[in-house]
Amino acid sequence: MSADDLEQYEAEIEHQLFQEYRDVSPTFRFVVETERRFYLANTVEQTVVDAGGRTRVELELRDAWVWDMYRQTKMRFVPSVRIVTFKDVNIEELAAPELDL
Repeated sequence: MSADDLEQYEAEIEHQLFQEYRDVSPTFRFVVETERRFYLANTVEQTVVDAGGRTRVELELRDAWVWDMYRQTKMRFVPSVRIVTFKDVNIEELAAPELDL
């Protein structure tokens, strides 16, 4: 496999992943971005721990979807995720979708 073939393959996977994200995002309440991954979740619990002059962030996500190109499709939906990081974390609450009645 050439470098161009690999690049095209990764671009196709990323495009499919983006389409899946777009389809599932309305069913989630939060977007969580860490240095390594991107998540959608319905529940986010955050704890900030200062230990020995180093601050870490611990997150507990429930009912989550994980943006990871190398994960099997069926494994993107997970019941819970625990994240521990010393880096920045961005948590955004998504707007509730409007219901057409």
